Amino acid sequence: MIYTDLLTTDKDPMGTAILDYLKHGKADKLRVFSSQFDEDEIPVRTLFRTEKQMAPLERTALQLATGRILDVGAGSGCHSLILQAAGKEVEAIDISPLSVEAMRKRGVKQVTQANLFNESFCGSYDTLLMLMNGSGIIGRLENLPAFFRKAKQLLRPGGSILMDSSDLRYLYEDEDGSFVIDIAGDYYGEVDFKMQYKDIIGDPFDWLYIDFQTLSLYAAQNGFEAELVKEGKHYDYLARLRPKA
Repeated sequence: MIYTDLLTTDKDPMGTAILDYLKHGKADKLRVFSSQFDEDEIPVRTLFRTEKQMAPLERTALQLATGRILDVGAGSGCHSLILQAAGKEVEAIDISPLSVEAMRKRGVKQVTQANLFNESFCGSYDTLLMLMNGSGIIGRLENLPAFFRKAKQLLRPGGSILMDSSDLRYLYEDEDGSFVIDIAGDYYGEVDFKMQYKDIIGDPFDWLYIDFQTLSLYAAQNGFEAELVKEGKHYDYLARLRPKA
């Protein structure tokens, strides 16, 4: 089932961390938990990176974004601010109320607390920009048809989705170079996460990392064409998805 709600401030660990960093120039640990992996941490300062600090995939996506742009899951607004500075028209959305507050304080001109998948969210855009493993918000493979339906509603003629993701197969690589993946189990890129910042604990959520071949297959089944724009150094890539003519 696809997640359509918004966060509240008491369940917004990442937004709290972003606002803390904005106010004080530093933040505590943003802890990440998963039933599939060991505890991890997101360095909050990386959410405030400049264009020079961004990966080539991100910089390429920002260059390719044209027309009216929707920055989905905009976080601290780092991508929206770069697009604004380049004279591009961009609207930022995030389900996090405190991230939205931080973006407004940072000078993002058009920013709304919204969930892309909520029926009430509508608009008309030339580019849907989904970065920082942007496929993640789709949650699970079974949600891809709903995602593509929503994208068709939002995209203007000739518009496209720019999305980055990662192929997690490297986590299952054996010493001999083969991959040990349970084909009968869930798709290996479907991950459950939960975040904590100080005493703010978020609800668990699904996050989708998807390999390009699987993304292309689902795109074709749902009336889209997938183009591999650029590959990163570690199983990550940038894709452009366009509705078929």
